Amino acid sequence: MMGAVLSLLSIPSPDISKFSIGPLTIHIYALCLMAGMVFAWWLGSRRWKQRGGLAETFETIVLVAIPAGIIGARIYHVLTHWEDYFAPGRNPWSAFFIWEGGIAMFGSLIGGAIGAAVTARILGARLTAFADALAPGLIIAQAIGRLGNWFNQELFGGPDDGPLGLEIDPQFRPAEYTDVPTFQPTFLYELSWNLAGGLLLLAIDRKFKLGWGKLFALYGVVYGTGRFWIEGIRTDFSYYFGPLRTNQVTALLIALAGLAYFLVSSKLRPGREPWVERKGVGGPDHVEASES
Repeated sequence: MMGAVLSLLSIPSPDISKFSIGPLTIHIYALCLMAGMVFAWWLGSRRWKQRGGLAETFETIVLVAIPAGIIGARIYHVLTHWEDYFAPGRNPWSAFFIWEGGIAMFGSLIGGAIGAAVTARILGARLTAFADALAPGLIIAQAIGRLGNWFNQELFGGPDDGPLGLEIDPQFRPAEYTDVPTFQPTFLYELSWNLAGGLLLLAIDRKFKLGWGKLFALYGVVYGTGRFWIEGIRTDFSYYFGPLRTNQVTALLIALAGLAYFLVSSKLRPGREPWVERKGVGGPDHVEASES
């Protein structure tokens, strides 16, 4: 009877987080991440071409940024969970065992940005225009990726006995909450925030035609503020800087940097870039197809 009542007043967690096809094990979390990447790629490429860029240029930048982002995500996770890998009795080589889990979104942003910056420079594309083209799809991709946390029953908040309480199986509950059945569904909070943020960025860009990285700066403000709030109610392990979790500090820095860049760039560089890549439409090296 209690189980029936609980299911009516809470959000159930999925019964599975992975499945097998022959010898291959498929993690649903990975499928969510891949689905988000595909969506961000599709929307970003479409927006890039609308700005006069070439599809192959966008694809090349993304193909470098994705593995760079994965490397950055792993490095950030290891640095913020140092004792899991380098404390006495731990195997330091496990820091390289990414297949065992452990990546961080902030690290993926840093690593991906480095990879994109280097590749864009080599190809003669404007990084600011690429970032603006990618921003709405990126934050919506992050919303899609958060579904993976739901399947894994991880990164939830504190106890919550309200109608949005998330049911967590006993083996996934923190030691101090073993008798608590439902928790705050932070995956749903961030999913909703990011999805709304992506739609907001699309609406703002449609109305104001932002360029020079200003839309990506607003992405930083939206994502950073939401993540700062949501991170503060999570129960998973984290190092602290004073009263703030590590990721809260990072989120705050991203939001403030985004706001500062937006204000300065809006004053110094209004409007959009005159061209987005040297060989794209309107670029200084552009050649019409009829002339080639």
